[in-house]
Amino acid sequence: MNARFLLTKLLRAVLTLILAVTFVFVVLRMSGDPVTQLLPDDAPAAVVAAYREMLGLDRPLPEQYLRYVAGIARGDFGVSFRDDRPALDVVLERVPQTLELGLTALALTLFLGLGAGVLAALKRGTGTDHATMAFTIIGHSMPNFFLGILLILLFAMTWRVLPSSGIGTWQHMVLPAVTLGTSYAATVARFTRSSLLEVLHQPYMRTARAKGVPFARSILGHALPNAGIPIVTVIGLRIGALIGGAVVVETVFAWPGIGQLLVNAVAARDLAVVQTVVLLIAFTMVVVNFLVDITYGWLDPRIGSGRSEARA
Repeated sequence: MNARFLLTKLLRAVLTLILAVTFVFVVLRMSGDPVTQLLPDDAPAAVVAAYREMLGLDRPLPEQYLRYVAGIARGDFGVSFRDDRPALDVVLERVPQTLELGLTALALTLFLGLGAGVLAALKRGTGTDHATMAFTIIGHSMPNFFLGILLILLFAMTWRVLPSSGIGTWQHMVLPAVTLGTSYAATVARFTRSSLLEVLHQPYMRTARAKGVPFARSILGHALPNAGIPIVTVIGLRIGALIGGAVVVETVFAWPGIGQLLVNAVAARDLAVVQTVVLLIAFTMVVVNFLVDITYGWLDPRIGSGRSEARA
């Protein structure tokens, strides 16, 4: 993996972050004046003007943007209109809960998705394959909010074996993690099956079997690495989407993470918090995609060296 490859990916990641910062700033400023949410409808014009001056909203838009970018460079993401605290502090105190939920859902995604995909590929055309693909279709097509509500109705209200909301014990984690991880596991399973089917009948797989290589070793050591790039791609996208996808799940299960915080901040037009959450999500996606690009170069050295030939 050469330095030019790494530098190109790094510059692309930085450019993406700059575009994300600009997009978030412009769109939120175009959505309306947050001062109208902070003050009553009959507030005097002088009071409205004073608040706009205090929040820096009376300045020209280019000046607001430069001040905002300069603040981000210093680690200053603004002050929450609602809590009167630094927006970064408001967001960071919710990150551990979202990471806890996201990592649990990710583990479930990898366990179910990779396992089901490998099983379906090895049992191609059998009842196991058909049942697995039926699971992936249902899991992929079912909206998170619908699955979450269904699980609450069954496990919390009908059978009363799991809590429906809140945080505190491992039981509180089960329903939101299953809801968040199921659809992602279905996507991973489909890609894993398709990728493995392309490599299972390649000459090097027949050679491995002819040499007496153990079946498990031939799958783990030969098939999966050569089928890895599409699988890594979809897993990377799912990892990046875990935080964004948690918005719906955290709202359904009243999970106190950044997804629920984002919903409340949007409702209150708390621009600083909304900007910080969106930028955190964008940063997560950019970092994950950068790591996925690096993984490409590790799985196929020809990518890292700049050669673009197709894999044999």
